Amino acid sequence: MFCCIFWAFSFPFTKTLHSLGNQTVPGVSSLFLSAWAVVIRFGFSALVLFIMTARRLPGISRLEVQQGLGLGFFGGLGMFFQLDGLAYTQASTSAFFTQAYCVIIPLWVAVSRRKWPPVPVWIACGLAVAGAAILADLSSQNLRLGRGEWETLAGSVFFTGQILWLDHPRYAANDVGRFTLVMFLSMVGVCLPVAWFFAGQPSDFLRVYSAPASLVLLLLLSTGCTLLTYLLMNRWQRELPATEAGLLYCSEPVFTSAICLFLPGWLSSLSGIGYPDESLTGHLLLGGLLILLANVLIQLRGTGFGN
Repeated sequence: MFCCIFWAFSFPFTKTLHSLGNQTVPGVSSLFLSAWAVVIRFGFSALVLFIMTARRLPGISRLEVQQGLGLGFFGGLGMFFQLDGLAYTQASTSAFFTQAYCVIIPLWVAVSRRKWPPVPVWIACGLAVAGAAILADLSSQNLRLGRGEWETLAGSVFFTGQILWLDHPRYAANDVGRFTLVMFLSMVGVCLPVAWFFAGQPSDFLRVYSAPASLVLLLLLSTGCTLLTYLLMNRWQRELPATEAGLLYCSEPVFTSAICLFLPGWLSSLSGIGYPDESLTGHLLLGGLLILLANVLIQLRGTGFGN
């Protein structure tokens, strides 16, 4: 949940970063913006982590490389689709569709283990989905499946793979710093060819995020929202059942909605773009309460799932 608080900042940071990129290089592809942001964000984090783990790298094992490559593949594609989907749908709608993994995970676990999850798990999943829908203020009138929604759903599927890959017991003894470094480098490897393909011209790589505000945002994304959080996630998620982890991650849109009550205005002042604050509504309070109840329910002893 601590990771979710920091990840919540990544949405307004990324939203502002994309707006600055469009101002600096008008007409640039959203696919380029998304892929290049991932490359810079995780490339810088990989550099810092390499310095931190340099003495331990000679002992890296085959399983650590394997785990890092899998996490990088799923995480890189998940983040790319989520970021590009944000350009074509509302942030609240994106948050709702991203939470699809809280349903996909128990379904996958049920099929792979041939054991149907108990009723409390499905109640918790239902509460989380309902809470995310209320947070997004979804209705039959504004719920549609366009490019942004489909891309966000695709991202959620890849995030499901990331959560399950991290949960696999054969990787339990792996060194967190070493396989996280491989993960970061893999995410760069996944997104760099996409950025290169959709770049308008080679100079776009240097110009698009050259504004001082863009550099500050990239530094914040690379440190607090990436290096710190993924090290914590990769260390502590494996102490939880995958279903429980998926429900805990559903708290991210709650924190995002709360942060967006004040942060966009500050970012507008910093960057000079128009990004208004959101308002405190009953949707935020009720949706957040349902997601909180979902996590309280799954934490109660005696569910018998994943223990």
